[in-house]
Amino acid sequence: MSGPLRLLPGEGDSLPALPRQRKEPRARPSWAADPIDELADRLMEPVSAAVHPYEVAALLESDGLTGDQITTRYARSGLFTLAEDLYARVPRHYPEPPPTADPWRPDHLRCALRGLVFALPGLAYVLGPGLLDGPHAVRGLVAAGLTAWAWNQALSHRAYLRLGTTGPAAAGRTLRLGAPAGALLATVAGLLLAGPGTAGAFAAGQSCYLGAATVLLVLGRERALLAALSPVTAGAAALPWWQPPGAVAAALLLATAGLAALAAAHAVRAALRSGPAPAGATPPLTRSLPYGLFGLAAGVLAMLTGAVDPYAVVVLTLSMGFAEWLLYRYRGLAVAALRASTQPRDFTLRAARALALCLSAYVVLLAAGAVFAGAGAAPLLGLGAVLWTALLLQAFGVAWPPAAVCLTAAAGEAAATAAGLPTGPVQLLCRCAAALVLLFLACRILGRPTAHR
Repeated sequence: MSGPLRLLPGEGDSLPALPRQRKEPRARPSWAADPIDELADRLMEPVSAAVHPYEVAALLESDGLTGDQITTRYARSGLFTLAEDLYARVPRHYPEPPPTADPWRPDHLRCALRGLVFALPGLAYVLGPGLLDGPHAVRGLVAAGLTAWAWNQALSHRAYLRLGTTGPAAAGRTLRLGAPAGALLATVAGLLLAGPGTAGAFAAGQSCYLGAATVLLVLGRERALLAALSPVTAGAAALPWWQPPGAVAAALLLATAGLAALAAAHAVRAALRSGPAPAGATPPLTRSLPYGLFGLAAGVLAMLTGAVDPYAVVVLTLSMGFAEWLLYRYRGLAVAALRASTQPRDFTLRAARALALCLSAYVVLLAAGAVFAGAGAAPLLGLGAVLWTALLLQAFGVAWPPAAVCLTAAAGEAAATAAGLPTGPVQLLCRCAAALVLLFLACRILGRPTAHR
């Protein structure tokens, strides 16, 4: 028979339910496995480290996945849809970066050498006090020293700038012109106050030595400078048993200044022969001005400290090598804080902790030196905190704020001394205020991750 069956009303409206046997669910056959799961397993590591589905899309595209494969094999409408699916399926896992060497790891030997060459020149004032004759000898020496400090701080910044941007030949040209000019200017300042005589000659030798030392330190010739200081060191070492006559002391001082000048000339000649400097824009002189003003302020603060307590200046000078080591150590700790932080606030706290640790270590060293030398601790600790924090800001290219703060403190102390006010309380007040301002600036500026690029 063919054709539909005619059903009576109420009959055959629905087929009778046939009983079915229950069977256990079968596992998905291998040919029906989800290909996206296979893709997720294969790309587990790079996908888990992705921070956005677009990164997964770029990974799939670089893997050679075509549009036909996306629509046929993976049944997705496009690349970004598949990337979003993979990003949702794979849990996030960000591996820690591999440990790397500290780019700011300090050179312990170099810092120790620089500490020695900062401290040993003070032996010249122990060896040759008989040469400072005349009522204005000390004034001439101080004027020459302050002029040299200010000039050489600006010169060293400019030479370091040229060394880092255009190479040693450009730095050599800067030092070849700047160091003799600074020595001449400091000598004139000393002679104007001390007048001709042995005191003026002492100021001239001091000026020449400081200019030569600046050249050698900028060009990394600390060993040569240490060798140039050997005559003065030997003469000072013999003082407990033998007091050299004035002519012998003058010869030792002259030998040190002459050796330093010869070593500086040789270093400049070697820098000039290193190759032609690439053409480039010369940085303006005003860029080095705040560094010179800071050198002047630091010299005034040290001079005012030495007028009250000379041993405090000796302790401060001996600590300069450790201070430089701590500057490198802070930068290394800041880099480690960048790697360990996931939020800006975390880095700010870690950077502040590193600053407190390094500054505390320096202050503790100064306190121990003050106790050992019998010097006044409070003014020395305040001066050390001011100078170290200012140098730290300068190391990050922040020049004008520390120069302004140090100049203000130096001017306040000088004015109080000229007015006959008590020296101790004024020094403590000015230096504590300057240290607090510099610490606030350091925490605010160096607490930003962008400052450590």
